[in-house]
Amino acid sequence: MSGKYIWKLALTAIIVAFCLSYLIPMSDQDFAEHVTERSGSPEFTALMERAKTLSEESSEGNRPLSVYMALKKIANDERIDISDYFPDLQLESSLTNIEKRNNILLPTLLEDSKANLKRGLDIQGGISVTFEVDPTALAEVPVDQRNEKLSDAINIIERRVNTYGVSEPIVRPVGENRIELQLAGVNTKDNPELIDTIKAPARLEFREVHPSADPRTDPRPTGYIEMTRVQDDTEREIIQKYYVKRIPALTGKYVDDAFPRTNEVGGIEVILNFNDDGAKLFADVTEKLGSITQRGAQTRSGEVGLLAIVLDGELQSAPRVSERISGGNAQITGNFTQREAIDLANTLNNPLELPLEVVEMYEVGPSMAKDSIESGVKASVIGISAVSAFMIAYFMIGGFVALASVVLNVVIVLGVLASFNATLTLPGIAGIVLTVGMAVDANILIFERIREELRNGKNIKSAVEGGFGKVFSTIFDANVTTLLVSFVMLSLGTGPVKGFGLTLAIGVMTTMFCALIVTRVLLELIFCTGTLGKFKTLSLFTGSNYDFLKYRKPAFIASWCLVAVGLAVLVSKGDSIYGIDFTGGDEAVLTFTQKIDEGDLRKALEDADIGEANPLYQSQLGTAEELLRIQTGFEKGEAAVDALVAAFPNAGFDMIGKNEIGPSVGAEIQKNAFLSIALSLGLILLYIAFRFEIGYGIGAVVATIHDILLTIGVFVLVPGHQFTAPMVAAILLIVGYSLNDTIVVFDRIREELLLKPTMKLREVINVAMNAVLTRSLLTSITTLLASVSLMVFGKGVINDIAFTFTIGIITGTFSSIFIASPVFYFYHKGDRRSVESSHDIIPEYDWQVGSKQSPTDAPSKDQ
Repeated sequence: MSGKYIWKLALTAIIVAFCLSYLIPMSDQDFAEHVTERSGSPEFTALMERAKTLSEESSEGNRPLSVYMALKKIANDERIDISDYFPDLQLESSLTNIEKRNNILLPTLLEDSKANLKRGLDIQGGISVTFEVDPTALAEVPVDQRNEKLSDAINIIERRVNTYGVSEPIVRPVGENRIELQLAGVNTKDNPELIDTIKAPARLEFREVHPSADPRTDPRPTGYIEMTRVQDDTEREIIQKYYVKRIPALTGKYVDDAFPRTNEVGGIEVILNFNDDGAKLFADVTEKLGSITQRGAQTRSGEVGLLAIVLDGELQSAPRVSERISGGNAQITGNFTQREAIDLANTLNNPLELPLEVVEMYEVGPSMAKDSIESGVKASVIGISAVSAFMIAYFMIGGFVALASVVLNVVIVLGVLASFNATLTLPGIAGIVLTVGMAVDANILIFERIREELRNGKNIKSAVEGGFGKVFSTIFDANVTTLLVSFVMLSLGTGPVKGFGLTLAIGVMTTMFCALIVTRVLLELIFCTGTLGKFKTLSLFTGSNYDFLKYRKPAFIASWCLVAVGLAVLVSKGDSIYGIDFTGGDEAVLTFTQKIDEGDLRKALEDADIGEANPLYQSQLGTAEELLRIQTGFEKGEAAVDALVAAFPNAGFDMIGKNEIGPSVGAEIQKNAFLSIALSLGLILLYIAFRFEIGYGIGAVVATIHDILLTIGVFVLVPGHQFTAPMVAAILLIVGYSLNDTIVVFDRIREELLLKPTMKLREVINVAMNAVLTRSLLTSITTLLASVSLMVFGKGVINDIAFTFTIGIITGTFSSIFIASPVFYFYHKGDRRSVESSHDIIPEYDWQVGSKQSPTDAPSKDQ
């Protein structure tokens, strides 16, 4: 076997092995079994049995201890160093405190027992925590500022949660003084400190320490209070007491940024950067304390200037100040672990002004109903089977190659996501769907190019090489434009926008790798080594000669008229078109004696014409009590309860509470979604103008805007549809698909302009669109097979997303032919010289795969 095949196969094998190492195990393992097996020590096995017994027998408050917390309790109470049983996990030898060592090691073992690729709230459920603002603190806030303060608290909680790798949490207001937080993949029984960290106020204060008075011997001076600091970095606790001023010299409101850092001696500290006002105040107080220290050294009075750093009423440290510090920064030193330092920095960067208390904690089921998930899995299997059958039937051996490449693509995407400890949610799955669509499209492009080369009389080896050489720029440009979109979403997006952007960014790079490396080496092994001599496929629309531009004006006008009608209907419907995710609504809380399947509940609510309604079962943590929550539009909660009582008289439904809930897709997510799309379109315009020419860029942007608006218009024209959170992902999906389709057409126009220097622009565009017609139809067919399967066999939100994407596929294909290309044609007024004066050469890359064109392969402009 040739060396050029071996290195490609070896590289592919290494990448796939890396990804599988992160994907296995696919699901969480039992913690006790995992650590017992990993340790292999009989002594640890006995310790684990004690932890299991304690877990079964003990309780803390009203919550039973998990096995993990029971093990932690036994180890810390009895001063057992868990690291003795896990010599492969190295801890710093300087960290001698056993509790600190256990608090670092045990979370590592717990995380190691979990699957790297987590599932989101919409797929697996999680926990729901309701915080209530301290009534006394809220009473001090002016009435007209309370909603703003509550909104600020919601944004702060969301930012804090995101640092824990919890993707797309739901944070929304409930009533007038409560905030609901829903987290996926979080077990508070194993991590009880998490909720306390999330709701910590982070009141940071810098206070002067009395220069000479000692609490152990001297009475308390006026204006000072006594504070204690406990150091426990060794086996022996060191207790230090100070008199500190009641009134702080400056507070955390002057801190611009905080971050953890390892200092020169290997310890962890938190660095603070002050704003301009804070830098001045800090310089003034350190100058004062520095002069006290210098005076005390000169007079030998024992006076020393200390600056106490106090967080939420607890003394963190009291460093000596020797001189004025004017750099605008400070550091908090202490016995921090890396996680503690990160938590502290995160909390300081997002300080809560309003104190919060936990009033409810529940386990919640997936926000996407069980019947929707099951139907989605079934529909996906049907769709994948249909796409596979079509690819094999049409491209024969090429179809098998394409499917192998696409499967590896998906494995690599999931593996890379798992290596980031990402959480897979519905928007992320939408990104994977788009990745699969791009991967299939790339393979179809390759196969169609190879067929063209064969029709031009080349042998199979030359056809494979030439096909890859000519398709490279198309695949490169299509994927780079999509990558620009994903980078913007990652930078600006929050919630579903960011989740989609991450998956898409990974998918773009894996698609290029699989199409240009994996597909190529498989085809070369099959055809270029003589295994097979013919590349057989079916033929569709080969040699077509349609005058597409002839119909550009009526198609353009009709399409935009439909857009206008859809937008008019959207405006006329007002807020009624938006679902609970965008507007909020009522939430009724019910007890029951007989549990009814969520699918049956949803059907009963649909029959009663309640509108959008989301039934969710929740069980209170630590108890067997289970409640049913029904989320509806405003003023429909009681009607929903009446409908369920009538439909299921033996279920014993009884409403015990009702709240108004806020939107889960807040204003910030909506704003960032629009901003991401707008900035993406701007970058696409610049990129295509640079790589192609400005007329192409304008055509691509207009076509993408058209597809978004037309899809929304058709969506609202069809009765029974509302915009929900997953619709954000569906719209983003359409942006990616539309761009990919348009770039393919434009790249062919650019190529035909080079190959046909005497042909008029109108004819060139028609030739190019006819040349890619087969590819466009095949891509649309394969993508439609998947989306229509989801639309027909899926339920609930799966059906809505599939319906939206189906519209997007049709509009994307239509716009590439009747919007993007005509706009490009209009921009240049039908004159190819206008294009040539700007840019019409296909760029070559030093790393381009395949043979380069020689100067004689194509005619020059002057020919």
